[in-house]
Amino acid sequence: MIHPLIDRLTTELGWPHLEDAESLAAFTTAPGTHVVFVPGDPARNLETPDVAVILPELRMAFQNRFDCAVAGNGIEKTVCELAGAYKTPSLIFFRAGQPIGAIPKVRDWADYMARTTHILAAPAPETAAETA
Repeated sequence: MIHPLIDRLTTELGWPHLEDAESLAAFTTAPGTHVVFVPGDPARNLETPDVAVILPELRMAFQNRFDCAVAGNGIEKTVCELAGAYKTPSLIFFRAGQPIGAIPKVRDWADYMARTTHILAAPAPETAAETA
């Protein structure tokens, strides 16, 4: 069963719930910066509901400079492996389909602000066409 605070992200806020590689690719390759929330198991990880509350506030603090989605159970491992971020809950930032940073676990607000500022300032990742 999904935790009500995670469910709120998709039902009330209308964020996509990414269930497979295709939906992940479509979300992360769209123009702009994207955050995929990897909740992990909220029954085992008591930090997950906290991050589900923090992420919408973080998005507002950055004046919607990124959009957000929730990773479904079927793609959590894939998302974590792409970013090299194996702790959950995690916020994994993408641009041009590539991970540009991650914020694992619960942090204090100042740390979220500093890390997010740093991640958003990262240059766009090179694509395979640019490196060929």
